[in-house]
Amino acid sequence: MKDLNLVVALTMIALVAGCGTTNASDAGVSDFSSDTKILAFLESKTMIMQGNDIPNSPNGYNENVFYGSLTQCYNKVTIKTLSGNFGVTSELGTLQRPDGGTVGTCDRTTVSNEATFTSTTLAITNVANNGACFDILANYGSFAQEGRGKISSDGTTVTLELYFQNQSANSNCAAGPVGSAGVTVLTKPFSGNAQQVYRVQ
Repeated sequence: MKDLNLVVALTMIALVAGCGTTNASDAGVSDFSSDTKILAFLESKTMIMQGNDIPNSPNGYNENVFYGSLTQCYNKVTIKTLSGNFGVTSELGTLQRPDGGTVGTCDRTTVSNEATFTSTTLAITNVANNGACFDILANYGSFAQEGRGKISSDGTTVTLELYFQNQSANSNCAAGPVGSAGVTVLTKPFSGNAQQVYRVQ
């Protein structure tokens, strides 16, 4: 009986001692301290951006402005990471321009077209603070996107602040965390929101 009481007492001491302490896995925190670890986590996963997760200026272009083939009105964007590259499916929204002018209204609920792209190279560099900021360059052959991103500590969301390559300045982690002011697009101050928020499935 004394032995049983001793076991119970030791168990209670261990439980009390453990109260208030957590480790990384208990807190849902993953290791995103390098490009290799981030890409390994994303491999074979699907990321989806839709609804309010779509910024008002994807790639630095106002979604309500007609830019021809560069018009940035989206309904949904799906990214799947395979073999270290992004496979992207973009479902375009419908830019309503009743008068045929340049400025209209992006209807995100009505799909007008779909486009698919697969990156030929994907580089994540300068990872800081366990993925709180990293630089990213995705080359799709006919165009490329660059900027900065972040991944939540639990790996449920990835935010990519992207611009078309060679069109932006001050859009990397050296200039500040994702969403920092001071970005220029085509040498002009950028005041929109280019942060694409993806939910990891």
